[in-house]
Amino acid sequence: MRVLLLSIFLLSTTLSHAYDWGKTGHRATGAIAQKYLNKKARKAVAELLDGESLALVSTYADEIKSDKQYRSYGPWHYVNVPFETTYDKHEPSDRGDLITGIDKCIEILKSDDASKEIKAFHLRLLVHLVGDLHQPMHTGLSEDKGGNDFQVQWYNDGTNLHSVWDTRMIESYGMSYTELADNADRISKKERKAMAAGTHREWMEDSRDLVKDIYRNTNKGDKLGYRYMYDYMDILRDQLQKGGVRLAALLNDVLG
Repeated sequence: MRVLLLSIFLLSTTLSHAYDWGKTGHRATGAIAQKYLNKKARKAVAELLDGESLALVSTYADEIKSDKQYRSYGPWHYVNVPFETTYDKHEPSDRGDLITGIDKCIEILKSDDASKEIKAFHLRLLVHLVGDLHQPMHTGLSEDKGGNDFQVQWYNDGTNLHSVWDTRMIESYGMSYTELADNADRISKKERKAMAAGTHREWMEDSRDLVKDIYRNTNKGDKLGYRYMYDYMDILRDQLQKGGVRLAALLNDVLG
């Protein structure tokens, strides 16, 4: 019995680490976005999600990964473009990517023919995908699978660069998603408008600029910890806020 309980605990721990800009980060982004929805978009979101919040549904796209019928949506979580070229010039994946996934979600939400069920499904995906767009390693390089094959240490634990940005920094910071959302920088309406300007393709380039900086300042095998938190935690929090503000702007445009 003890062995069974230990196995269940280890499995649940492993799964939680596999999802976390999934859980804490994605929920923070969803909670920030919820605050900036206009009246019409807020009503539309509530109707489509039957009252569920953007924070609650933000992890849905990760939760369905284990279901075979949704495997075709896997490539929507990331976009990999070599640094020396651009998204428009790079040969697109025939399986889709983060940008085409967001495009499709917007198309469905704007459709007059799609059912409520289909729109709700794509809204749940969109909330997650905009969050992924602001986790820089989701716009990383295919050679190391967005940092998944880039081995580093986090304090004394072996891990990879993707996990550092997905989970490790947020876990070390020790705030819940509501605390992260509530303590996001106070910005003026003018600053919020500037943050939300542009398209999701331009937001991807913003994340790519950050990921280039991350690769310049991180080497395989590095032992990361206090100094890395000092250098990047404020930037990570800024990414969560950008994701929330931009998600709200997108939903206000599509649903408002």
